[in-house]
Amino acid sequence: MANAERIHPLDARVFGGNGVVLNPVEARERISLRADDKAIAGLGKAIGLTLPKKPGKTISKGEVSALWIGPDEWLIIAAEGSDVETKLNKVKTGLYSVVAVNHRNTAIVVSGINAVNALNGGCPRDLSLEAFPVGDCSRTIIGKAEVVLWRLAEDSFHVECWRSFSDYVWKYLSDSAKSA
Repeated sequence: MANAERIHPLDARVFGGNGVVLNPVEARERISLRADDKAIAGLGKAIGLTLPKKPGKTISKGEVSALWIGPDEWLIIAAEGSDVETKLNKVKTGLYSVVAVNHRNTAIVVSGINAVNALNGGCPRDLSLEAFPVGDCSRTIIGKAEVVLWRLAEDSFHVECWRSFSDYVWKYLSDSAKSA
């Protein structure tokens, strides 16, 4: 019997030019976490960090990151094999929902001196450091695709998108980078 192998949707993609580099992010565990106030502390403890409670903030510890993307919603991104889903599901306090979105999402890192210009070619968000500092995240759009944008460094961004939109987002960003 043959086993199916999941191929990264952006496998073998490479882009670099005009001060912008695009890199597909390797496979990760991703969890859509929804929780009430009573569950937040226990859920954070289960994965070894304090879930951010302020809009658009993130926290990372080791290979686990939590991105606040809604009043009761976080996107948890962790190294493959970290078993974050099992750890979260062991929490016994409060109301919460843990949904693995590993196979739905993928990501692209956009970096370089013109990264902001490339992103602003299709993203209406103000990406100045004052308005969107390092460590902040936001749901937004690139072109017509909804994404979660996370500023990793002054000139580096993590663009989380659905796999089905990843080709579109990649092409949009590479085209935008050419005129950045």
